[in-house]
Amino acid sequence: MGENAKINNVFKSIIFSLLSIVISIFIAIFFVMWSKQSGFMESVTLLLKSFWDGSFGSLFSLSETLVYTTIYIFTGLAHLVAFKTNLFNIGVEGQFMMGILAAVIIGVIPGIPMFIHLILIILGGTIAGSLWAFIPAYLKVKLNSNEVVNTIMMNFIAMNVLNLCISTFLKEPGYESSYQISESSMLPRLFSDASFRANYGLIIGIVLIVIVYFFINNTRVGYELRSVGYNKYASEYGGINIKKSIIISMVISGLIAGLGGSIFVSGIQHRVPKLFNFLNYGFDGIAVTLVARNNPIAIVLTSLLFGALNASALELQFNGIPKDIIFLVQAVIILFIAGEYVFKYLTNRFKKRGVK
Repeated sequence: MGENAKINNVFKSIIFSLLSIVISIFIAIFFVMWSKQSGFMESVTLLLKSFWDGSFGSLFSLSETLVYTTIYIFTGLAHLVAFKTNLFNIGVEGQFMMGILAAVIIGVIPGIPMFIHLILIILGGTIAGSLWAFIPAYLKVKLNSNEVVNTIMMNFIAMNVLNLCISTFLKEPGYESSYQISESSMLPRLFSDASFRANYGLIIGIVLIVIVYFFINNTRVGYELRSVGYNKYASEYGGINIKKSIIISMVISGLIAGLGGSIFVSGIQHRVPKLFNFLNYGFDGIAVTLVARNNPIAIVLTSLLFGALNASALELQFNGIPKDIIFLVQAVIILFIAGEYVFKYLTNRFKKRGVK
């Protein structure tokens, strides 16, 4: 593919992503008109003002937007690495939870100096996430089992393991949650007001994006992962070890998800409640990556977009708009992105038939 063709494809992808966002908001406006029984322009003003006030309108709302953005950077990047090898690691949710569990266990240990404690909590999360991802990767290369099915089951196991630990040795008496981690294991906050939850995990996430971008595009292992993603048979013919690439891709994906889990505990929550359902950050990461078109740099913008949407949920409810409208916007965006992939698939099929 020539350089001009690549630029045209990137330009088309950006236009299509922006178009899908605009159309999704346009559809959301009609739901506001229906729920509020208001006119078109009144609904437009109310919806956009609610989005803005809830996500960027104050220092607190900006902080909450950055909190969600931080989490989505990690879960989005985790999916991106797997997608590069044409793997669907839907187990990012479970790997994220295992990162949380490791971080809580390490975080409650008292008497460790802050610098060492922060390194330990981050290392613990990444190791836990990568080990959890290694299991379905190993099953895939040894037994050729489907990674989607395996990782879905691993998500449920992860949630139950996490709940078991929180209900037993990690449980703080009188609470349905874990102990609060030691102050020495808490990441510093970005703002002077400690009640604002935005923290230095955002900086770690941005640095990680640069590392992943360099790794994917400028290293031999990154090239092999991309090659397997494009065509595994041609890659094998070219001497690339496909099984090794699958394991590396899944382990790195789990490592990033686990790191996100440790940041979630160390920088944001400081303790974990007993879960009755999934946190969904891992699943939301799929949408973040799809809208970013598998581009590590674009992950920043799409994480910010989804972070802003989630942060504005309270403001929407305050203005009488169901917060479910956020899920509607996200769903429509995903449908449009998926629709483009289906369109490309069908176009290629017709072209191949034409060649025959």
